[in-house]
Amino acid sequence: MATIDLNGDLGESFGRWRLDPEPALLAALTSVNLACGFHGGDPSSIRAAVRAADAHRLAIGAHPSFYDLRGFGRTPMALPPDVVRDDVVYQLGALQALCRAEGATLRHVKPHGALYHTVAGDPDVATAVAEAIASLDPGLPIVLPAGAATAAVVEDAGLMVLYEAFLDRGYGPDGRLVPRGRPGALIDDPVEAADRAVAIVVHGVVPTVDGGEVALRAQTLCLHGDGPHAAALARAARGALERAGVDVRPASDADA
Repeated sequence: MATIDLNGDLGESFGRWRLDPEPALLAALTSVNLACGFHGGDPSSIRAAVRAADAHRLAIGAHPSFYDLRGFGRTPMALPPDVVRDDVVYQLGALQALCRAEGATLRHVKPHGALYHTVAGDPDVATAVAEAIASLDPGLPIVLPAGAATAAVVEDAGLMVLYEAFLDRGYGPDGRLVPRGRPGALIDDPVEAADRAVAIVVHGVVPTVDGGEVALRAQTLCLHGDGPHAAALARAARGALERAGVDVRPASDADA
């Protein structure tokens, strides 16, 4: 039986502007990636997200980023690898403490935004992030985009790689995400998201914005939790996958 994880990026709001994770979204996911304060989130909002995720029995992951509150972690930065390493250790430690305070466990790490894309293409940054994770818990897998060029670098550092695809982002004919702001970059139709989920998991391909498709294998599928249609997309995707006979569960399960 095919298996797949459905993950969402959450815990990215602040204080009195905090939006608690939507129960309908949490009920459809199997994993969450929680902000660690560098692009979004503060101690109270992150702890609330930990509590909500644990109540729904979701696998909790860290979502560290470059220190970029103004740019929401989407601003590329050329930082020395040792700075990146220390920044990631700092963020993971903060989330580990909040998880421990709630009786929860950190299960994986998924870099956010510009750091995510930099780790996928820059061996030096990938090594720095892998060393940061391994120094705290070498058993934590790291989530990278399917086909990431630096996967071998991360694996050489002793980490497991979980490959990811996106249900609410468009893909170009080169297999890369369409940059935000361009036509087809964002997907908000639940039917399209559901069809995409089945195509990736069952058939090993993803539709592209030019009407074609490219081969893609993934162990986890992401939905951005701050999107207005996130819950509807997640419900539609999970329903379609289960109807197709796919076992939807956390990719970080020991027997996944």
